[in-house]
Amino acid sequence: MNAKDLQRRLRALGDPGDAAFLQRFFKTGPGQYGEGDVFIGVRVPAVRAVARDFTSMALSQVEKLLHSKIHEERLAALIILVAQAARGEAKTQRAIYDLYLANTRFVNNWDLVDVSAPQVVGAYLADKSRRPLYRLARSKWLWDRRISMLGAGYSIRLGQFDDTLAIAEMLLGDTHDLMHKAAGWMLREVGKRDTAVLEQFLTRHAAVMPRTMLRYAVERLGQDKRRAFMAAKNLPQRHRGLRG
Repeated sequence: MNAKDLQRRLRALGDPGDAAFLQRFFKTGPGQYGEGDVFIGVRVPAVRAVARDFTSMALSQVEKLLHSKIHEERLAALIILVAQAARGEAKTQRAIYDLYLANTRFVNNWDLVDVSAPQVVGAYLADKSRRPLYRLARSKWLWDRRISMLGAGYSIRLGQFDDTLAIAEMLLGDTHDLMHKAAGWMLREVGKRDTAVLEQFLTRHAAVMPRTMLRYAVERLGQDKRRAFMAAKNLPQRHRGLRG
């Protein structure tokens, strides 16, 4: 059971029409965030089904798969890492975490980050220092920053919000829409569990939050509060310091 066996299975499922669609959907054109990525046209449920048969693959083989130029093969590698981390002992989880952070250049689209960062990074750091998340948040590499945000978001389910809020604040000035969406999404998750915490954050930052981040964050609030926070974003710059 090795990387080549999995690659053969996936490539047999490839569909040129789906590949063309996925190339467009994941923005692989020149200058786009997924520039140069290659798809063979295997949808996520099928990738998951194949990956399930390889969850005992050696980490050295998973890493080879993660280095593939083919997106679906990298996705399968990450699904395997998540499965191994979930059932592994502390030593295995540390090895997976280290392998992951050494290879974030291959975790290079939002779906790859979202399927793996919470479980591989966030879960591993749940009872440890969160400093690695802040280092990732300061990275120039877009996907490191998204890993940071999604990794911090793991602790929301534990009732711990501080890292999510702090990293979202660090990323207020981020210029990439994919980071605005990720931060807004995680803030919305905080609000599902504690509306007051979310509203305190929004009271301080709504006026300067990127609009997409703010729109995602307020989605589950009542209509009046959504309008009020969105209106704060529209205040002239000279009035923003008067709020909160």
